[in-house]
Amino acid sequence: MRNQDVTVVVAMSGGVDSSVAAALLKQQGYRVIGMMMRLWAEETSAGFGGHNRCCTPDQLADARRIADQLDIPFYVIDTKDVFRRKIVQFFIDQHARGVTPNPCIECNRHIRFDWLLQQALLMDADYLATGHYARITSAADGTSQLRAGIDANKDQSYVLSVLTPEKIKHAMFPVGGYTKPEIRALAAEFGLPVASKGDSQDLCFLGDGDYRRFLRQHAGEDLFAVGPILRRDGQVLGQHAGLPNYTIGQRKGLGVAYSEPLYVLELDTAQNALIVGTREELGGFSLVAERMNWIAGSPPDQQFRAGVKIRYKSLAHPATVTVLDAERIQVEFDEPRRDITPGQGAVLYQDDLCLGGGIIR
Repeated sequence: MRNQDVTVVVAMSGGVDSSVAAALLKQQGYRVIGMMMRLWAEETSAGFGGHNRCCTPDQLADARRIADQLDIPFYVIDTKDVFRRKIVQFFIDQHARGVTPNPCIECNRHIRFDWLLQQALLMDADYLATGHYARITSAADGTSQLRAGIDANKDQSYVLSVLTPEKIKHAMFPVGGYTKPEIRALAAEFGLPVASKGDSQDLCFLGDGDYRRFLRQHAGEDLFAVGPILRRDGQVLGQHAGLPNYTIGQRKGLGVAYSEPLYVLELDTAQNALIVGTREELGGFSLVAERMNWIAGSPPDQQFRAGVKIRYKSLAHPATVTVLDAERIQVEFDEPRRDITPGQGAVLYQDDLCLGGGIIR
């Protein structure tokens, strides 16, 4: 099929990456449509006038200006309710369970590559393109594969590990084969006014960036009830100021005196207890991940070797992966990892090929 016969909806944010994505596709002859989501935000979002940081009036104006410059249609769709229900409430509920969620993974799972993709397909589009730094290639059998972006410092395949075989067939990542400096240079070549614009930040619905303040306001003070600080053996060392104030691996701000440095090991919501221990007690060799998604539709084997990333910006650590059932895997690392955090993604790689991922239990 010729490019001019293919329609691509580009998720535009007014930023440099999505703007260059649209410009590249237009240059390549595709029929391009710009689309921007209006997302939920707190009405009193500090510094952002009650707007989500991903869709402020200035960003909307920038996206519309870019679409006009590229001579492509541009639409804004109201995504507030589904975003509030699927992402914001998820964020609140996960913290109430004592885990640290990654809302960006869930946003790609439920918003971009579900809600927004469906809107694109309803418009008879063939693809949804975004400004993510990742690449799609074809396997020998013709199926689509997800690979890391060329720019290791900007690679976003981690948060795209939720792509299913059906959804990746309709996905495009035009900037994934470039480095960030190259994208800024392309923006300047295209004459786009956003060439030097700063990068967007995570947790777009937190206007002031303070998730603890957000949780107090939207989940209630009960979530911040004080409770004991305990060692694994039950020894009481002090009192914590509310579990959402702490994260796994945290050392500073515990407010207890001990013979050696202590770290947060666990947020025990059943006892409302903060479990702490020494550096040697932190983390371990293994984890179980659930809600597994395999980009190819199934795992490569019952047991296999892979690199496993357990944080967005972490390295892929060598490990042996065992498939427990359709939705769960066990990961045994070659070396102990100190930053295994329930709620974060465990994403599997073989070289630059992303196999899929799940959520650390």
